[in-house]
Amino acid sequence: MMGFDGRQLRNAMGRFATGVCLITIYTEDRQPLALTANSFSSVSLDPPLVLWNLQNNSDVYADYARQRSFAINVLSSEQQAMSNQYARKGQHVLDPAHFRPGSCGAPVIRNALVNLECEQHVTLEAGDHLIIVGQIRNMHERPNGKPLLFYAGGYGELR
Repeated sequence: MMGFDGRQLRNAMGRFATGVCLITIYTEDRQPLALTANSFSSVSLDPPLVLWNLQNNSDVYADYARQRSFAINVLSSEQQAMSNQYARKGQHVLDPAHFRPGSCGAPVIRNALVNLECEQHVTLEAGDHLIIVGQIRNMHERPNGKPLLFYAGGYGELR
């Protein structure tokens, strides 16, 4: 039996500082979408694998769960408004000014610190999320800038 509730667990997990990413895809009808996530991690260097977690009750779950190509875009501290915009339910259609077409089948965010263009490698259902592991097919890294950080329910920055 657990000695804590869901809110306590969420608060505890929020004590782990993370970067903020936009996960981007094209839907089957080629509409560009973005979803704000901080559940991103490197898995392997050889082969180059990364993962992110998609909440089962997300309003764009069906679009993201079936996509083979996606991009993970690590946001810079200047992109907080973008993070907020695409975190809202019903607000996932990408503004054309925010992206360019990637070379591997997904839109990529302009001026992100890193763009990782991925092909879905494997998925795993786990609790109330779908874990999506992707193999990196292409990468672009911006040479400067600070990351957008999330901690204890709010944004932070490096000092």
